[in-house]
Amino acid sequence: MCCFVPDGDSIHRSGAVLRTALVGRPLRRFDAPRLFGPPPTIGRLIEKVTSHGKHLEVAWDDGIILHTHMRISGSWQLYRVGEKWRKSTEHMRVAIEVPGWVAVCFDAPIVETYREYDQLRHPGFGRLAPDLCRATDDELFECVRRVYEYDDPTCPISEVLLDQHVARGVGNVYRSEILWACELSPLTPVGELSFGDCRQVINAAARMLRANQERAYRVTAAEIPGGLAVYGRNGTRCARCGDTVLVKRIGQFERLLYFCPGCQPRHQQRGLQNDLVGEPEMDSHPAAAIFNADLPWRRDSVTG
Repeated sequence: MCCFVPDGDSIHRSGAVLRTALVGRPLRRFDAPRLFGPPPTIGRLIEKVTSHGKHLEVAWDDGIILHTHMRISGSWQLYRVGEKWRKSTEHMRVAIEVPGWVAVCFDAPIVETYREYDQLRHPGFGRLAPDLCRATDDELFECVRRVYEYDDPTCPISEVLLDQHVARGVGNVYRSEILWACELSPLTPVGELSFGDCRQVINAAARMLRANQERAYRVTAAEIPGGLAVYGRNGTRCARCGDTVLVKRIGQFERLLYFCPGCQPRHQQRGLQNDLVGEPEMDSHPAAAIFNADLPWRRDSVTG
């Protein structure tokens, strides 16, 4: 168990540890008896944890943001699943459970959620595209056409995949997995893609989404331990080429993008190579190292 009270740099430290324990993991349970705002959806992946001052925020891949303000009394504690809490449940304001961990916020005066605004996902921005989970062959062809004829040819394909007016259903997890499956550089300008490239991307997206409709956890590469090829696996070896999987924040909302620079070279322009330098494989704060080595996918990478 790790406990943090809001003084000095403790909020920064708690953010570092929660980031290492929670980011990239699916939500199993969410309790917030005094929550103001919509709750996150079970199964959605935690995308980032940020801290500033006495504020700490947790973001999910569907755009839900949890905001907590510690003030004088609030604190975050991190436990192993099943471990006894050191404070009474009467003081619990938020409990976030992911595989292996439970992050608990006690006595925070402000606990609220809001939705991150993204005009590309807003229905009023234009007619929404077909849902890839249920699209007919003709509708899939329409999605391919929308990618091929995208309004901004300089927009990276990794951002185009999130545009709900091109194809619905692709979130942050799937875009990383789709581009890895297609061996396509995530910063490829969509205008550089051939019609065949666009068709390959949409077909891969539809195939992955439909295969996971009845599953509790996403599986995009069944032959790889954990079921995902690159998402959440930064710092580990790529199962296909052995290079190191990297992570980078891109786009207006800096969503996490995972990729392998070794086997996703298609359409990568020389001028963009420096942009594909990934972020550090773990949080730079020393407290994160306490939990980093215990992550299952990291243990797997060490043992081979």
